[in-house]
Amino acid sequence: MNAILLLPAGIVLLNVFALALVLLRAPVFRLPVYWPMVLNIGLSVAPAVVLGIGLLLVLGVITFVPNQALMLTVIAVVLLVWVLLLPNSAYLVTELNFSHRRPTDDPAPLWYDIVMVLSLALSGVLNMLMNVLLVQFAYVLIVRPNDDDPYRQPDSWVLVALTLLLVSVGIYLGRYVRFNSWDLLHPGSFVRKLAGHFRVGAHWRTLGGFVLVHTLFFGLMYLLVVAPVVLMVAAVSA
Repeated sequence: MNAILLLPAGIVLLNVFALALVLLRAPVFRLPVYWPMVLNIGLSVAPAVVLGIGLLLVLGVITFVPNQALMLTVIAVVLLVWVLLLPNSAYLVTELNFSHRRPTDDPAPLWYDIVMVLSLALSGVLNMLMNVLLVQFAYVLIVRPNDDDPYRQPDSWVLVALTLLLVSVGIYLGRYVRFNSWDLLHPGSFVRKLAGHFRVGAHWRTLGGFVLVHTLFFGLMYLLVVAPVVLMVAAVSA
């Protein structure tokens, strides 16, 4: 079981390392702190915070107000908020465009910024994958609590694939349409902006290519990094 904890521990350390590089860049190279990166790190960990709050709320309902309808409502609301926030985790991969650097004579060496943005991008992707892993665990516990090998069935893996697809769509909307998760609080403006963007036929092709490539990338990362943890948990619980 200790080996299973290496993944979340490593992800936490990678987030701390990325944040430290962003903050140290300012005093070391006499530059202002690039606050959009700090904000994006905070948004990247927000979905995990939502899951934690949701778990506490569900436990509170079970303990103090045992009502199935209320519990299902809490779960539905938490999952909705989680899905809307989840693309913010992997959105850190867009920091690879180095938009924070000055066009000329940036005092921060390129090697430093390469490690910094790679750490940011990887921390965001791994944050997102860890969130999806937790939801996959929760799904099989709810749907197949007594199954000795629940991961042999394809449904939880289909759920993972659909979630990664939605994340890719969300990143596209954030990057190219400049949407934020909270823009859904203004649905009229959201729909008008979305319709205006997709009136351009080329944008549909960009969406298709973007979502396909990013979903495949996230899927491969899930298989390489996260799926072994799923198999380890299954072996331990068997």
